[in-house]
Amino acid sequence: MEQTIKSDKSSENSNILYTVAMRGLVAFPKMVMHFDVARDKSVAAIEKALKDNGKLFLIAQHEAYVDDPKASDLYKVGVVVDIKQVLKLPDNIMKVLVEGVYKANLIHLMDDGNALRAEVKRTPTYSRAKYDEVEAEALMRSVKDIFERYSSFFPKMPKELLTSVMTQDSPVKLYETVTFNCNLNYRDKQTLLEETNIINKLSVLFACLSSEVEILELENLINEQTKSSIDKGQKEYYLREQMRVIQEQLGEDEAEEAFAYINDIMDLKIDEKSKEKLLKEADKLAKLPPSSQEAFVIKNYLDTVLDLPWGKYTKAKLSLEKAEAVLEKDHYGLKKVKERILEFLAVHMLNPEIKGQIICLAGPPGIGKTSIAKSIAKAMGRKYARVSLGGVRDEADIRGHRKTYVGAMPGRIITALQQAGSANPLILFDEIDKLCSDIKGDPSSAMLEVLDSEQNNAFRDHFIEVPFDLSKAVFITTANNVSAIPAPLLDRMEVIELPSYTAEEKFHIAKEHLVPKQLKEHGLKASQLKIDDQAIHDIIQYYTKEAGVRTLERNIASLCRKSAKRIAAGDAKRITVKGKDLKELLGIYKYLPDLSSKKDQVGVVNGLAWTSVGGVLMPLEVLVMKGSGKIEVTGSLGDVMKESSKIAVSYVRSVAEKYGINPEFYKENDIHIHAPEGAVPKDGPSAGVTMTTALISALSGIPVRADVAMTGEITLHGKVLPIGGLREKTMAAYKADIKTVVIPEANKPDLEDIDDAVKNAIEFVSVENLTEVLDIALTK
Repeated sequence: MEQTIKSDKSSENSNILYTVAMRGLVAFPKMVMHFDVARDKSVAAIEKALKDNGKLFLIAQHEAYVDDPKASDLYKVGVVVDIKQVLKLPDNIMKVLVEGVYKANLIHLMDDGNALRAEVKRTPTYSRAKYDEVEAEALMRSVKDIFERYSSFFPKMPKELLTSVMTQDSPVKLYETVTFNCNLNYRDKQTLLEETNIINKLSVLFACLSSEVEILELENLINEQTKSSIDKGQKEYYLREQMRVIQEQLGEDEAEEAFAYINDIMDLKIDEKSKEKLLKEADKLAKLPPSSQEAFVIKNYLDTVLDLPWGKYTKAKLSLEKAEAVLEKDHYGLKKVKERILEFLAVHMLNPEIKGQIICLAGPPGIGKTSIAKSIAKAMGRKYARVSLGGVRDEADIRGHRKTYVGAMPGRIITALQQAGSANPLILFDEIDKLCSDIKGDPSSAMLEVLDSEQNNAFRDHFIEVPFDLSKAVFITTANNVSAIPAPLLDRMEVIELPSYTAEEKFHIAKEHLVPKQLKEHGLKASQLKIDDQAIHDIIQYYTKEAGVRTLERNIASLCRKSAKRIAAGDAKRITVKGKDLKELLGIYKYLPDLSSKKDQVGVVNGLAWTSVGGVLMPLEVLVMKGSGKIEVTGSLGDVMKESSKIAVSYVRSVAEKYGINPEFYKENDIHIHAPEGAVPKDGPSAGVTMTTALISALSGIPVRADVAMTGEITLHGKVLPIGGLREKTMAAYKADIKTVVIPEANKPDLEDIDDAVKNAIEFVSVENLTEVLDIALTK
C-alpha cells in the first residue's frame, strides 16, 4: 500500500509513515543523531522513506533483544524525523543521519512483511500550562550543578557546551541542551520524551543525572583501585622482562633459572607478605653468580619451599560404613578403640573444619597402634605420613635448621608434608613418649605448637621461614608409656588406651590375618600349608609371652620357612602343622603354663596379677613356724605389696578368734610370705585379698579351694577395694582352668569388657568384704 499525503489540516495530525524500531536509542525533536541499521525491515523502511518524502517514524523497543517487534513490543510515543544522510556499508549495514521534527503517538502498526509502517498522530512536545518561576529557577540551578559534576567525568567534553549550559536562562533550552548531550539510559530518555510539563521534565532529568553521577563515581573508584593493583604488577613484570632481555643480550643465561623461580612463586597460593619474601630471595639469586655458595643455598631453599603442598587439599567423601569396614578388615578386636575412632570420623563428617582433635593411641608394643593410624587415614581418604620421634633429642629435628647453616634442612613436620603432597594429610607421630631432651634443646616443647590447634595455623619452620597452615591436618600420636610424655604435651591430646591382646584375640588375629599374610610373603598357597587351630593355641601359650603379636608372627613365619624348604626340595606337596609337630619345628617350649595350685592346700592361694604382656596366675604361699613373731616377705615384692602383707597380718589378728586362730600368733610364730618366680619384680595393692586368705588358711589349718582365684585390695577393716587389669587377669584364670574368680564389687561393670569365652567358662563372684571371700575360698 502506497503512502498518501493529504493537503488538508487533518493530515498534519495523522499520518502513515515508514517506521524503524530502535534498539536502545531514543530520538528527540530538534535533535540531530546518527545510528546504524542492519535488520532487513528497517533497511527497507529507510529506502522507501527516502523515495517517498524523506520522513521516518522512530520508536523505541521495550527490550533490545527482540528481532521482529510487534506493536506490544514498542513504546507508544516516538519521534518523526527527517532523513539527512544515508551511507551504505558492506554486509547490508546502513549508517543514517536524522534530525527530529516532532513528537508523535503510535496509533496503529502495520507490517507488510517487507517494512514496518505506522499510523501516527502528532502530539505537542511541551504543554502550554503555566509553571512556577521560582521552582523552575531552583530546578535549573540543580540541573546545572549536577551537569557540571557529570561533565567532570568526561575530560573531552567541549568547554563551550559546559559554558552554554551554565549560562542558559530558559528552562526549555537548558533541558534540550543537557538531554541531547548526555549519555543516559534509553528507558530514562523515553520517560523524558513522554513527559510534556517542563518542570516535570527538569525533575526527571535531575534524578537521572544524579543516579548516573553516583554510578560514574563508583565506577571511577573501582577503576582506580584496579589500575593501581594492575600497574604495580605490570611494572614488576615489565622491569623483570627488561632485566631478562638485557641479560640475554649480554649472554648471561643463568638468570633464566631465577625468572623460572619468580614465575613459580607468583603462582603459589600464599599470603602477599610471604610471597614478597620469596620474591626477594629470587631477585637476590638473579644477581648472584651461579657457582657461588650463596646461590646454591638460595636454590636449595626455594626448591624446598616450592615443593610444599601450598593450598593443595585432598577431598574425600567420608562414609562411616566404609570406615567401619576398613577398621574391621584391618584389625580384630579393639572394640572400644574402634568405637572412639568412628566417633572421631563422624565429627569430621559433620564438621570438616573442626580443629583440636589430636588422638594419642597408648598401649604396649606390637598391638597395632601404627597400623590403626594407617587405617584411619584410609578411612578418611587422606594422604598418610609417618614421623618417627623415637630418640629425637634436638629441637631442630622438629623445627628445622636456619638455612644459613651448612647442610641445613627443614624439620620433620615439613618433610612429612612434602612426602604426603597434601596440606591436609593424616600425620602419625610415632613413639612420642621416646622424645629426649638434652643440652641442645627440648624437642617436646617444639611439638607444643604443632599439636595446638590455636597456634598451628601459622607454623614456622626455621628453614622455610614463611608460615605454613597445619590446622587442616589430622594428627595422631602413639606411645607405650603415657607417663613419660611431658604434661603440657599430654594435655593437648586425647589418650585412647589400647589393652594388650588376650589369648583368644591372638588366636583370631593369627588365623585371620597373620597366617594369610605370611603365606603370601613366603610364596605359599593356602592349599600347600595348613596350621591347625590347636597348633596356633600352643604357639601362643608355649612360644610367646607378649602384649602384641610380633613374636607370634615371627613363629608363624618360621613355620612357613621350614615348610617352604620342604616343598621346594620336593619332600612334600602339602603340609599340615599340628600341635605335636611344634617341638620338632620350633624347638622345646620357651614358656611353661602359669604355676598354680592344683589341689586344695593350706596356706596356698591362687592370686591374679597384671603384667605388661597380659595377666598371670600367681599362687601365693604362707608358711607359719614357731618363732618370735618375725614376718618374712620374699619373691622380689615392691613396697606396696609389703605394706599389703602388714595390713593382712593386722586384719588376721582382728578376726583370729572367729577362725580358731591363736590370738598370740604374732608373738609366738614366724610368718613367711612368698610369691613364686622370685626373679620377677612384683608390686601393687591387688594381692591384699590373696595374702589375707593365705594367712588365715595357714594359721587356722583350713585348706583353700584350688579351683578359686582372687584379686582385690583390702583395708584394715576388711573391705575389698577395686583393682585394674581385670580383663587380662580373668584371661589368665581361664587358661589355668579356674572355675571361680572372686572380684571386688566395684569391678562388676568391667565384666562387660571380658571375652565371651571367659564369661561362659568362669563363675564370677563379686564381694564387698573379706568375710565373703573367706566363705567362698576356704573349704568347709
